[in-house]
Amino acid sequence: MTSHLSDKLSEFRPSRTVASIEVSEILSIGARANAMRKAGRDIISLGAGEPDFDTPDHVKDAAIDAIRRGETKYTPLDGTPALKAAIRSKFKRDNGLDFEPDEISVSAGAKQVIANAMAASLDPGDEVIIPAPYWVSYIDIVKINGGTPVIVKCSEDTGFRLTPEALEQAITPRTRWLFLNSPSNPCGAAYRAEDYRAILSVLERHPHVWVLADDIYEHIIYDDFRFVTPAEVAPHLKDRILTINGVSKAYAMTGWRIGYGAGPKALIKAMAVVQSQSTSNPCSVSQAAAIAALDGDQSQIKARCLDFEKRRDLIVRAIEGIDGLQCRKPEGAFYAFVKCEGVIGRKRPDGMEITSDRDFTDYLLDSVGVAAVPGSAFGLAPYFRISYAASMESLEDALGRIASACTKLRLP
Repeated sequence: MTSHLSDKLSEFRPSRTVASIEVSEILSIGARANAMRKAGRDIISLGAGEPDFDTPDHVKDAAIDAIRRGETKYTPLDGTPALKAAIRSKFKRDNGLDFEPDEISVSAGAKQVIANAMAASLDPGDEVIIPAPYWVSYIDIVKINGGTPVIVKCSEDTGFRLTPEALEQAITPRTRWLFLNSPSNPCGAAYRAEDYRAILSVLERHPHVWVLADDIYEHIIYDDFRFVTPAEVAPHLKDRILTINGVSKAYAMTGWRIGYGAGPKALIKAMAVVQSQSTSNPCSVSQAAAIAALDGDQSQIKARCLDFEKRRDLIVRAIEGIDGLQCRKPEGAFYAFVKCEGVIGRKRPDGMEITSDRDFTDYLLDSVGVAAVPGSAFGLAPYFRISYAASMESLEDALGRIASACTKLRLP
C-alpha cells in the first residue's frame, strides 16, 4: 500500500497552465500526415508555414565564413552590435523608422520575441486582445504567461480585419496588449494605412493599451499592395508599440531561428531579463547569416514573391470552381483561408456526416491524402487553411484531390 502511494506521488504532474494547453494543432496534423506517409500513403501536406525555397547562397556563405572566423562563442545577450546595426538599417530603409540599439532585441525566432514580451509585461489576469482568425501560438503564449486572451472575431465581411468598433468594445481596464498581424497567418489579410489609423485612433483614448505588431510576412505581398506597420502610421504612439519581424519567411530561413523586435527601451530591457534566464543569446552563426540577409541584395525577395502570387492565383481560381468551397483572395503571406460552410451537413461515402471544418479536414486527409488545418484551430470556423508554400505541381495535385473528395460528398 505504501509503495503504491509512493508511486502515485512520484508521477509527473504538469502545472495547471501547461495541462490546459495542447501541442499546436498544426504540428499534430503534420505528425499524423508524416506517420501516414511512412506507412505508405501518398500524402500532400499543405499544413506547414514554411517557404519551399532554399536559403539564399550568400546567406549560407556568410554563415560558413563566420564559422571559419571562429564566431562560435557566446554573443551579447540580445544580439550582436553588427546585427542590431543591420536591423536598424532595415527599419529605416523599409519602414522609415529610427531605433537605437537598446530599443532592439534579437531572439531565437519571432516566437521567442513575443514570448519574452509577454513574460516581461503580463501579470495574472491581464488581458490581451487577439483578433480572430489568429496564429495558433498567440493564445497559448498569453496563457503560459498568466494573461487572459480576449478573442475578437473578424468576419470575412470586414476582410478578416479588426474594426475600430469591435476594438472599442473589447477594451477593459485590464487590457494590456492588442496583437496585430499583417499580412495575416492564417488568412493573408493585410491592413492598409487607413485601416491602421482607424484602429490606432481608438488606442489614443486608452493609453494603458500597448500594440504588438507581428510583421513577419511583411515582404510577401501581392497586387501592388503597400505594406505599412503601426509605428510608421502613428509615430506618436511609437512609445507603446513593439514591432516584431524576422528572417524566417522572407529569406527562407525558418531553421536558422532569428527573430527581432523593436520598441521602447524599458520593455526591451525587461525582455532581456527574461531571455537572460532562458536561452541567453541567439545562435552566433545564425546572427551572422541574418546580417547578410538584411544587408544583402533584396531582389530575390521580390522574385520569390511573384512565384507565391502565381500559386495564390492558382489556389483561388481552383477553389472557386469546387462546389461547397469559397476563397477570398489574400493580400499577402502564403496561405488561403477557405470557407467550407457549403459542405457542412453533407455525408462522406462511408455515411459519416461532415459537422465541422475539423471533420472536413479529417475527411480530406483520410480519403485523398491532403493535409490542411481547420479554421477552428485559428479561432474562426468553418474554414480551413491551405499553405501554398509548395510547388505548383503539388498544389495542382492537391486541388484535384480536394475537388474529387468534394464531388463524393452526398447531400443529406
